[in-house]
Amino acid sequence: MTADHSTAPLLAARGLVKAHGRTEALRGASVELAAGEILAVTGPSGSGKSTLLHCMAGIVRPDGGAVAYGGERVDRLPEARLSELRRTEFGVVFQFGQLIPELTALDNVALPLLLAGQGRGQAHTAAGEWLERFGVRGQGELRPGELSGGQAQRVALARALVTGPKVVFADEPTGALDSLAGEQVMTALVHAAREAGTSVLVITHDARVAAYADREVSLRDGTVVAEGADVREVAW
Repeated sequence: MTADHSTAPLLAARGLVKAHGRTEALRGASVELAAGEILAVTGPSGSGKSTLLHCMAGIVRPDGGAVAYGGERVDRLPEARLSELRRTEFGVVFQFGQLIPELTALDNVALPLLLAGQGRGQAHTAAGEWLERFGVRGQGELRPGELSGGQAQRVALARALVTGPKVVFADEPTGALDSLAGEQVMTALVHAAREAGTSVLVITHDARVAAYADREVSLRDGTVVAEGADVREVAW
């Protein structure tokens, strides 16, 4: 499945401004993501890539500008609604996976479903299916410390996708992996996203990772300096 660029974007940021202390991480960045699209946001370290992702995912609030998702202003939502979005419609994958070390791989993947009120047996069945999709079903009873970096990141991807989110935010998902493991992780992510029609916003400084995307946006010093398509008008 490929994105339909003729319709309004599923998720859009306009004029985002965000400072960390005296450091301006974002200086008016505008980015959009279409339904079913895989978008790579690239740029050097310190360009504001991760801050952009955190603002668009509702993890942090921008100091200025706006983020809209499905007709809602993400930057204005109460914490309860933001938590619900991240639990049901947004999936987030970080560079080091951030799996819970005390839980098995199976329990890590099942956790979002359990938090949403699903029964343990049903949650474990769904988690096992996603582990199988990512080729790590055999590691389901292992804890994160017993997994290789590539295995752990595939478990993290399974956890991000198990709820059937509409958007997956992946922050340097291959940054801690060697080239072979990184390729395997990106191949698995793209295949799963295409199959489910999930939109993906991937942050990366690696041109090989960006090559998996439908479109690329480049940031430098907190602003967009190059993009593959014009940012469309969005009703805020």
